Order: sequence, then C-alpha cells, then structure tokens
Amino acid sequence: MAKSLLLQARGIYKSYGEKIILSDANVSITEKQKIGVIGRNGAGKSTFFKMITGDEQPDKGSIIHMPDLQLGYIPQVDPFDPSETVIGFLERYTNKPEWECAKVASQFQLKGEMLTTKIGDLSGGYQMRVKLTSTLLFEPNLLLLDEPTNYLDLSTLILLENFLKTFRGGFLCITHDREFIKKTCTSTMEVEHGKIVLHNEPLERYLELKEEQKSLAESVNKNIELKQKQLKTFVDRFGAKASMAKSAQSKAKQIDRLDSKKITIAGALSTVKMIIPESSAKAGTALAIENLDIGYPEKTIATGIKLDVDKGKKIAILGDNGQGKSTLLKTLAGTLKPINGDLKWSSELKISYYAQHVHLALDPNETVHDYLRRTASPGVDDATIFMMMGNFLFRKGDTKKQVMVLSGGEKARLCLAGMFLTKSDVLLLDEPTNHLDFETVEAMGTALSKFNGTVFVVSHDRTFVSLLANEIWQVKDGNVKRVLGTYEDYVWQKEQAAQNQPVTNTSSDSGEIKPKKALDKQKRKQLYLLEKELKKVNKKIENLKSAGDKPQELEKQESIWLEITEKIEKL
Repeated sequence: MAKSLLLQARGIYKSYGEKIILSDANVSITEKQKIGVIGRNGAGKSTFFKMITGDEQPDKGSIIHMPDLQLGYIPQVDPFDPSETVIGFLERYTNKPEWECAKVASQFQLKGEMLTTKIGDLSGGYQMRVKLTSTLLFEPNLLLLDEPTNYLDLSTLILLENFLKTFRGGFLCITHDREFIKKTCTSTMEVEHGKIVLHNEPLERYLELKEEQKSLAESVNKNIELKQKQLKTFVDRFGAKASMAKSAQSKAKQIDRLDSKKITIAGALSTVKMIIPESSAKAGTALAIENLDIGYPEKTIATGIKLDVDKGKKIAILGDNGQGKSTLLKTLAGTLKPINGDLKWSSELKISYYAQHVHLALDPNETVHDYLRRTASPGVDDATIFMMMGNFLFRKGDTKKQVMVLSGGEKARLCLAGMFLTKSDVLLLDEPTNHLDFETVEAMGTALSKFNGTVFVVSHDRTFVSLLANEIWQVKDGNVKRVLGTYEDYVWQKEQAAQNQPVTNTSSDSGEIKPKKALDKQKRKQLYLLEKELKKVNKKIENLKSAGDKPQELEKQESIWLEITEKIEKL
C-alpha cells in the first residue's frame, strides 16, 4: 500500500549574499518516515526546516504542504510562563482535557506531584519534556526536531528515543548525536553541495552505500582514463602519418566520447583533523579534592567531595540536568569559588575552560585570525594558527571574516580551535559538542583520547564520551562520586530506568550503581491486572470520542483512567 505524500520541496534555491545554501533542491516526504538529517554546519539543514515552518521563504521554488499534513515542531521561544504548573500550562496551551494531558505527559515521566509543579522550578531537561508533551498533544503526523539533544540530560534523551521508536507518525531530526540517529531513524537525508538527498536506508548503511558508490565511480573513471591514455598514445604516434590519419581521427573522437561516460564525483568535503598540542606536564597527581562543598552563596549544590585525579586522565562528569555538573566544572576552572574545603591543582599545570555558551562572549567585530592570534600561547607562529584554522574547517578566505557573520557552529569551532592553541595541560569542556556536526564531534573525541594531558568533560553525547572517557564521575543528590564500571554500564542503567525497570541509584561510597530487588510476585500480579484494565479503558475512551454522543460516559471513563494511573504509580 502506497504511503500518503505529506510534504514536497520543488526546485528550492536559497542564498545569503554570495553564499549559496540550496540550489535546485528537491525532496518528497511521505507519512511515517523516520528520517535522520545529516550534513555539515552551514549546509542548509536548519534553513530547510525554517522554510517548512514558513519562518523563511525560498528565493526560488516552493515548499508544498499536502492536505493530510499535521506539522509539529518544538518552538524556539518557551510557550509557557514559568509560574504556570505543568498540567495548567498543558491544558491552557493545547485546550485538551486533564486526563489526556496527563496521559501524554506520563510518557516523559511527568507524573504525580510533578504535574502540579511550577515549570520555572524544573530543570532544563524537564522543561524540554513539557515542551515535547505540548507539541505531541496537537497530534502531529510529522515532527520537525532541530538538534533536540542539545542540553538534554541522558535520562531525557533516552526517554525521547524510546518515544520516537514507537511514534506512529514520521519525523525529520537534525542532530550531531550519531547514536541517537542510529536508535531512532530508519531513513537518512543528507544536505550537501546545495542538494537534498533522501535514502530509505539507516545512517550506517547509507554511509556504506555512499562510500561504495564513490569507490565504484572512481574505478569506472580510472578505467576510462586508462583507455583514453592508450588511445592518445596511438593518436600521438600515428596521427601525422597519411596512411593512418583516418584511424587516428576516429580514435581522437573516441577519446572525446569516453569523457561523457565518466561519473561525476562531487568534491570531497574537508575532513576535520583535531591536533591537540602535547602537554609537557610530568606524571603525578593533577588534582586533589578534600571535603569540598560547591554551589552559590544562596544555595549549596554538593558537599563533602573527596576525589583525586592523576595526570592524563579523561573524566566524564555525568548526571541529570540541574544536579550540578556545570557548577562542579566552574569550580574546577576557578570561575566559581568553593563554599568550603580544599581544591588543589598541581602548580605547574596550565588550565583552559570551555563554557557552554562561551561563543556568545566573542567580540563580534574581531576577525577569525585576530581571535586565534590573541588566544594562542606565546611562541605559536602564524603557520600553526593557519594549520589549526584548517583543522576546524576554516578556509584561507575566512581569516578576515568577522565573528558577527559566523554561524553558531563556526563560533563554537573557533573557540575550540583557540583553546587548543593555548597549549594547556588541562582541558575543562562543558557541552563542547553542541552545534557541531557528528564528523567534527567524533574527530574531537578521538583527538582528546590521544591527548596526553588531562580532560574533564560534561557531555551527553554517547559516541563522544565513549571515544574519550576512561573514568566516570556522577553528580547526583548533592554528591559527586566516582562510578565503578564502564560508560556503557552507566548508559545501560539509565536505559533500564527510562523503561520503568526496577532500577535505583543506590550509591555506595565508591559510587557503584546497584539494581533494586524485583517487585514481589503479588505486586507484579496487581501491576499486570491494572495495565490490562487501563488498556480496556483506553479503548473505551477512543470509541466514545469517535462516537461523540455520550459526554457523561466519556467523562466517567476519563476519571477511571486517572484513578488507574495513580494506582500504577504507587506500585
């Protein structure tokens, strides 16, 4: 059965000044397609999304919304007032009844007392859950997700993944998180060289096919060039001889005809090469923390931290949003004073800190070269600066570009390039992967893993953390603990928790995460019966809504639904 067409882009052309973003781009989106959108920063991915929503218009061509399209996207500006409760906002914003709002919210673990909590009191991750819930209550059949993983903690990210896997509609998702694409998307859309290419293959298979096609094209072209070379040798040798002139002319025409059989290969995109200057620090202890309390004058975030770090360690600082990861990193960087206790770095170490929004503090009038020249360590020559620019995809013509004309991704790359030019022994990185494409993210993870200095990183990008981390610190409930086991173990625990498995973070002094005992037999039976009853009530509600002639019975079933969900939560 053919799928319904929801959206079509025809002959899209878009440019900003002399920079052409899209040129004669065409694509058709059908229902239920789950598409990962990839492409380098500045290729036109977000621009394409803005044209779909109508926030921008193409210079030429058209975006056609079919009658069946119900578009859903997360607004950039928060649609809620911080003083509103979660359930109050959802009812007001969507005009849906309380039971329906609560049902959708429960998919993101917004339940019980949390529904009556003021949104302003929630962490950024939970506020994102509220926005997702509000979007889904409009029952879209096509979602637009532009970097939904930015600033999400791992728990929320996994919940979003689980939802998208079972979402009945389709979606387009731009993200730098390769793992997220692999787990949620079955098709791949690449925006490259001004074109939009959609393949009904998951990311890894698409990249394999693309590489296979490139290798085949190179092989075909090589054989054609070899044949042309042989023909040219004949023409050069016998072209001047009258007896062979006709044959030579024929072969010369054959050379020209072979040109048309060559396969055009688009120019290869630059590859990010992360080169981090080596640390000169000798082996030993880099950092000693003793009974440290961190936070702010009005609020203590974590207390009694007691940890030490050897030089060369690569530490991932993990935990849900609002627990204090960035506060810890700011304290390590010295931009935030400890409330109490001792924090001692080895005296000879040079420390650099990359904050989450560091690119917002750039001087808009400064040029790319001037910024790198200013931030580079004394003694770094221009040749090294130009090499670092190239490593971060800045071309020769970009040296005199002012910061004000750079994209968010370009600004982030500029700050990272400047940081690496400082020749620091310790790198403190707070969400360095946001606004970077996944090629850049993975190249940076690989380079940091090879760096002989010490690295602390706050990140929820699983591929990035897997590439570099050899130690995990967890920030949770006012404590900072070293977690035993691998990063993969940590992620597995989070996945179990997101699936409502009976897992709790009962931390021992070592920070080891232990599983909770399974529900007893009687509770499991109660849970089974309640879930079975809930399915029946859901079906009744759907039938009553379709019929639309028994409002009192519908209200009764909605009340029963709320009662059953409350019982399930208590179990």
